[in-house]
Amino acid sequence: MPRKSRSAIRWLDEPEEHNYPAAESYLTLLHRRREAASLVAKLQRASITRFKAKDIFRASRLSLLGISNLHCERDRAKIKARTPLSPLLLVRDERNGTLVIADGYHRLCAVYAVDEDASIPCKIV
Repeated sequence: MPRKSRSAIRWLDEPEEHNYPAAESYLTLLHRRREAASLVAKLQRASITRFKAKDIFRASRLSLLGISNLHCERDRAKIKARTPLSPLLLVRDERNGTLVIADGYHRLCAVYAVDEDASIPCKIV
C-alpha cells in the first residue's frame, strides 16, 4: 500500500493541555518528581520545532509499535479522518545520548506507519 503524502497529516499548533500531565507522569519514572516538574515547565515554555519521524525514532532508540496497537490504531484513524494530532513532547537525555518521548509515542508510531519522512511538530528541551 503506498504511503500518504505529508500533507495528509494535520497537526495542532500547540500540544493539548492534558499532554503535559501525561509527560510529567512518565518523566517521574526517570527523574525525581521535582526534576520531572521542572522539565515539563520547560516544555510548556519551549517553542515548536520539527523533526522527521524516522529521526525521532533513531534518536529515541525505541521500537515501532505494531499496527495492532489500540492507541496507534486510534491515531491512524485520526490521520485518515484528517483530525489534527497534538505535537510531541521530547526531552534530550544528554547523559545517555538518547531522546525521551515524554508524550506522543503512539502518535509517532501512527505517523511513521503513514509516512516515515513526515515532519512532526515537537517541543524539545
